[in-house]
Parts: sequence; C-alpha cells; structure tokens
Amino acid sequence: MAAEKASKSGIRSVWMISREYDGLAGAGGVKDVCRQLAESLAAGRCPVRVVLPRYGFMDAPALGFAPLELMGACPEKEPAGLDNNTFAVDMDYADMVRREKVSIWQAVRKKVTIYLVESERFAEKMGVYTYTAAEEELHAWQRSGAGHLDYFAMNILLQKAALGLMCILGERPDVIHCQDGHAAVLPALIRELEGYRHFFRCTGAVVTVHNAGIGYHQDVADLPFARAVTGLPDRVVQGSLLGGAFDPFIAASGYAVMNTVSEQYARELQETAEDARTGWLGHHLLRRGVRLAGITNGINPRDFNAARGKQFGLAAGFDPGRGRLNGKRVCKETLLRSLGGRKKWSRVIQLGRLAMHPDQPLLTFIGRLTSQKGVDLLIDTMEQLLVDDKNFQLLVLGSGGREFEERLAALTGGKEFSGRVCFLKGYDQDLALQVYAAGDFLLIPSQYEPCGLTDYIAQLLGNLPIVHAVGGLVKVIDGQTGFTYADHTVEAMTEAVRRALSLYRKDPDRIKAMQVQAVQRIREHHTWDRVKDRYLALYEEAVQMACYPEPQRWEE
Repeated sequence: MAAEKASKSGIRSVWMISREYDGLAGAGGVKDVCRQLAESLAAGRCPVRVVLPRYGFMDAPALGFAPLELMGACPEKEPAGLDNNTFAVDMDYADMVRREKVSIWQAVRKKVTIYLVESERFAEKMGVYTYTAAEEELHAWQRSGAGHLDYFAMNILLQKAALGLMCILGERPDVIHCQDGHAAVLPALIRELEGYRHFFRCTGAVVTVHNAGIGYHQDVADLPFARAVTGLPDRVVQGSLLGGAFDPFIAASGYAVMNTVSEQYARELQETAEDARTGWLGHHLLRRGVRLAGITNGINPRDFNAARGKQFGLAAGFDPGRGRLNGKRVCKETLLRSLGGRKKWSRVIQLGRLAMHPDQPLLTFIGRLTSQKGVDLLIDTMEQLLVDDKNFQLLVLGSGGREFEERLAALTGGKEFSGRVCFLKGYDQDLALQVYAAGDFLLIPSQYEPCGLTDYIAQLLGNLPIVHAVGGLVKVIDGQTGFTYADHTVEAMTEAVRRALSLYRKDPDRIKAMQVQAVQRIREHHTWDRVKDRYLALYEEAVQMACYPEPQRWEE
C-alpha cells in the first residue's frame, strides 16, 4: 500500500540536504526527522538521497561508507594535481575569489543513499554545531559549547557541494528537501544562479523550518560576505533581510514551499504574538504571501519497540500498548540500583543518587538544559514540590547552560533530598532509553516547542509526558495520553504534576489505561507511514511552483 501511494504521488526522486542524520551525526530532532522520513519514503519506492557533512568525529569507512568515483573519463588528460574524485566549489570572500575542494563518500542504509561531503572545513569540526571541550583545549578561542565561527560558510559549502554532486551525476530530482536554515539558501541558488537555473528548471524545493527561534535562523549580518560566498545578486540579498541580517528562511520564501513541524507551531508563528520569539519571522513571511504549512512530525514505533527492550540495552522487554508492564518494573528497579551508588558512567557524570523505592513515582527529564526547554521553570517547580511531597523521585539527564547545571547540582547536594534527586550531567543515547523505560512521567516544560519527539519516545516506553501545551506538544491529550498545562508558570506546572502523582497513587489502573491509549494513538495517527503522505503532497506543490518565468522582484 505504501509503495502504491508513493507511486500515485508522481514524485520519483527526492534529495535531502541536512546537517544531521540519525546514526551518523545529530544534535536534535532534525536527525530523527531526516532519517525516519527518508526511510519511510524509500520504503514506498520513492528513491531518496541525503547529503550531509563528514564531520571530524565520523569515521566514514567504519560507518560503511566508500569513496564515490566522480569522474573517470580520460584521467591522463587531467591537469597535474587534480584528483578525479574531487571537485571544486566556489566559496568567494568579499575581497578574494576562492574555491574549496570536496570529495564524496557514499553508502546505502535501509534503501536510502547517503552522501558525506568531505572537506577540510568539515573535517576539522568535532561537533555538529558547536566546538567541543577537546577543541577548546587546542585553541582557546574555540570555546566549548559555542557555535562554529564559520557556520554560514559551512552551510553554503554543503549546499553548493550537494548541487555540484547532482550536476556531476546528472541527477535532476523532482524535489530537493532542505532541512532547516542550514540548507535554506539552496532554493534561491537554483533559481538565481545561471549555472544551476537551467539544470534544475523542473526541480521543486521544500524548506522545513524545524526551529524558528532567534539564534536558529543561520542568518548572517555581514552582507558583503553573504553576497560573495552565495554568489546571489545584490537585489536578492537585500530582499532577504530580517532585522538587518541576511536570513536564509526569507531568502527561500520566494522559491520554495515552506513548512514547519507541527500545525500548532505554524499557527503560533503566523497568527499569534508568540512569533516575537522568532524576530517576527512568521509574520514577515505572511506579509510576503507565504503561508507556512504545518506537518506534525511522525515517529517509527518499531525504533522504540519496548517489547524488544533487551535489543536496546534495556534490562527487560515490555509492551505498554497492551498493558504488559512487568518488564518496565524490572527496568525501573535495575536503573534505581545503578543510581543508588556512585557508579562510573562512560559519558555522563552522576550527581546525587536515587534510593531503591520502585513503588514511588519517578519523574524524569531528558534534554538540553536551556530556557527554551523550560529548565528554569522545572527547577523552580521541583524545589518547591520536593519539600511539599516527600514520596517521589526526580531524575534529570542532560547538559547545557552552566547556571542550570549548577542549580541541579545544588539540588542533588541538599541533605533533605538525599536519595530523591539525581542529575546525570551529559548525554548518552543508550542511557536515555533506560531513563525513558524506567520513568513513570516525563517532564517537558518547554517555553516553546516546534514539535517535540521526546513525548512520542516516552509514550512508546510507558513514560507518560507532562507537558506545557504549546507548539507540537498539543498532540498530548490531557488525561488520556499524558498531562498538560496551559500557562508557563510554576503554579500551572505544579498543578499538573500533582494531578499526575495523585492519579499514580490512587488509580494505577487509570495510569495503565493511559499508557495503552498513548501508544495506540501514535500507531493510529503519528507514524511516518501516515505523515509522509502529507510531505508527498507538499512535494507535488513544490514541483508545480518550480521555475518561475521571471526572477522574484522582492517587493513587500
């Protein structure tokens, strides 16, 4: 059936450009969306190719990649020093004409062809978006956690390398799907630069806005540099400004179909004052006549099938969708036992400990420690709740802002909270699955949240989410698949947590029924097999939009 739907859509070839891909390089939800959507499309017989950088932390051969032969004709006639497996990408600076060499690695994973772009600029990076502690030790100016100084050049190199690869291979895809601001200049490139315009004249472009918050646009204030490195005409650069900076999302708006990752987030960006958090990006797009489509991200339940828990490194398997939860109890007891002492973890630092109280509800948090994720609200709420209610435990896994790390560390050090609060500083994907499986409730107090995937993962592992009902988190149904609250305040969050704790203690059968319903709802409404059909419709729209007879005039 999936293959038949893909065939009927008329879309025969999709290329995705991304800085992340699950299993290879990731820092957030983009990695999951890119891989799961790609695999779902490919399973439906729609060929998909993905292009991303080969970062310095990636061992391409060990990951199953091999060098891609690009140009094999007449090597004896090639100029000295030119490798048939490399090609040059124009990467001019404002005061210098220059090029950068790239080569390509290739592999096929679950029917998806993946290309890694090899370049000096990417190879020197040990993190996807930020410098690492190891890099800071070598160069003090590369502060750990700070964004790469050449982020914009990295993005443009990836996009131009992807287009160059398509040209070399003679590939004219039906659609190029650009994941977030890191790839959003590409639609303008293929319409405005003559070298690409004719080759891609029938290719549509889709740009997915994963996070429109200020700081996520990949914008650049150095306009001469933006003009030089992109090669775009001055009228396009000047017509793509937001807050005085060249904004890739604005640049894409005249040439691509645009969407964001949930219906509610699309409404918030273009119909409410929440758009202030984006620098009014949504309203600016609306004034240009661009209406953001909202497509709520899906998930592949088989990727988090608790029944196969031991294959995921869990202590036991269980099936929350059928109310079979004995294995979940084993997972909880096993993790509590590990956290009861001073175990040395390979990727995280343990602060505080949890006593062996498996009958008490276990509240969990997994994610980045930032204000956007509502960590300030979480700490304020827990500081009060832990005093008022002495019969629950709190487990936090993540890293981020130093202030939040220090406050959580202080919370674990309080004698009155001994055995009740544990902070696992850092991140470990395997350990995260253990926390999901052990937890009873997952706290998601995000200030704003474009979609959210952690609520899906938690539900599939029997961990009911308690969420701020904003953006994509509105897919959690209060009292049915989790618990929600409307106001981003300590009082509202406290009330929601109290309701969850009370139900856990007084009506465990109701909790089990909610766990069953949460999994069933995901399977009925939120799998990628269902969501991909909405993307196929978006791709059809992009193909129809392709190749304007005249360049965009950039008039407000």
